Order: sequence, then C-alpha cells, then structure tokens
Amino acid sequence: MRDILEIPFSARESLIIAADNSGAIGMKDHDAVRVPYEVVAYYSFRVAVMECMAAGGVPISAVLHNFCSDGAWDLFLKGVAKGAAELGLIDLPVTGSTETNFQLLQSAIGMIVVGRKEKNDHIKTDFDKGTEFAVIGKPLVGEEVLERNEEMAPLSLFKWMSEQPEVLTILPIGSKGIAHEVNQLRPGTSIESIQIEEHIELEKSAGPSTCFLILYSAEGHEKVKEHAGALFHKITILGTDT
Repeated sequence: MRDILEIPFSARESLIIAADNSGAIGMKDHDAVRVPYEVVAYYSFRVAVMECMAAGGVPISAVLHNFCSDGAWDLFLKGVAKGAAELGLIDLPVTGSTETNFQLLQSAIGMIVVGRKEKNDHIKTDFDKGTEFAVIGKPLVGEEVLERNEEMAPLSLFKWMSEQPEVLTILPIGSKGIAHEVNQLRPGTSIESIQIEEHIELEKSAGPSTCFLILYSAEGHEKVKEHAGALFHKITILGTDT
C-alpha cells in the first residue's frame, strides 16, 4: 500500500495525493539529525513527489505543514523549490500552515504533493519472462544521505525513467527496503531468492527514497542501464527465467 490516494474528479482525470513526514531532523537542540531546514524540506518533498509520480500523477501543487517555527518557512520553501526545479516544475504552487501557538522541542514537518492523472494511464505491475527488475541508486538513511550523496538517485533520473515506455512500473524504496518493494510487484518472493549485482542490503531503509525499483521490458535493458550508469543495480530472482 503506497502513501497515496487516487480521487476521481472528472470523467477523464483523477487527483493523486501523496504524503510524507519528517521528525527529529532539523536545527533544534533535541533533533536526532542536525541539518538545515532547506535540506529537510527538499528530502520530504522528494519522497512525496516520487510517490505521486510513481502512481502516474503529474505534480500540480505542494502543501507544507510546518511545526518548527515561522523562521523556518522560507527555508522550507527553498527546499521545495529546489526539488521542483530538478523535475522541471517551475513555480510549483505551495501552500500550508505553521504551528505558532506552541514550541516543539524537536523539528517536524509534513508534506503533501497533489498531482493530476489521466484515468486511462494504468500502471503495469505484471512480472513475466519479458520483464526485468533493477534498483536505481542505493538505500541510504540518516547521515548517510549527506555523506554518500553520489550514491543517491537524482530526481531528474527518476523523472526520466518514469517517462520511458520500456519502464513499466517505478516504485520509490521506502523504510521497509528493497525486498518489500519487490514483493509489491511479485508477491511471495523470499529475500533468499533475490540476488542483486553488488552487496546492497535488501531490508535496509532507503530513508528519503534514495533509490527506486523499476520493472522494465527486457528489450530496454541496455538503454536503461546506460542512462543510469553506476546507479544501476540489476536484480535477479532465483526460480525465474529472467
């Protein structure tokens, strides 16, 4: 189950509503991870917008829930704008609210991204002999996200993959790890049967979706692999012919 809602609003279109939240990450004394608020908003937006796009939505707005301070608001907007720019979303509308009645000891924000989807834009999830799996990027969490940034899949690469006809399904990896997402597309797959090209922890949290899973047609293998470069990690499932 993804963190999204699909709500029909016309005969042809639906709204896709995707959500993310972040807690104890920011600039307060009691935060577990100390990073600028612009960075916090960027990564929270990243998760929500990837979920929206993975569900077939074209992002049209973002909604920010700020539990940090009035002073953090403009920094949050900069973080959202940075992520939107990487996707070519110029002047993405942003609204939201700030908690000003009480001061929290730790930072917290909530992020919603709203998108539009054509109703006939179905997401293929079939796994058969003509399809293959790969992970783009590596699962990173906490301080790793900042220290090993070059191993994280860029938003621009996620957008490119989502637009390729050879890529049938694209799923951001969340806190439950790669094996969990493989099971979303191929239920009943044991972790022992999943092989990946290099040592990558299959149950490790990917934090702010630092990597994503793709199901793609076999004839698109070279095209997808070449574009992803060193971020491409082929998955083989034992017991199948792929």
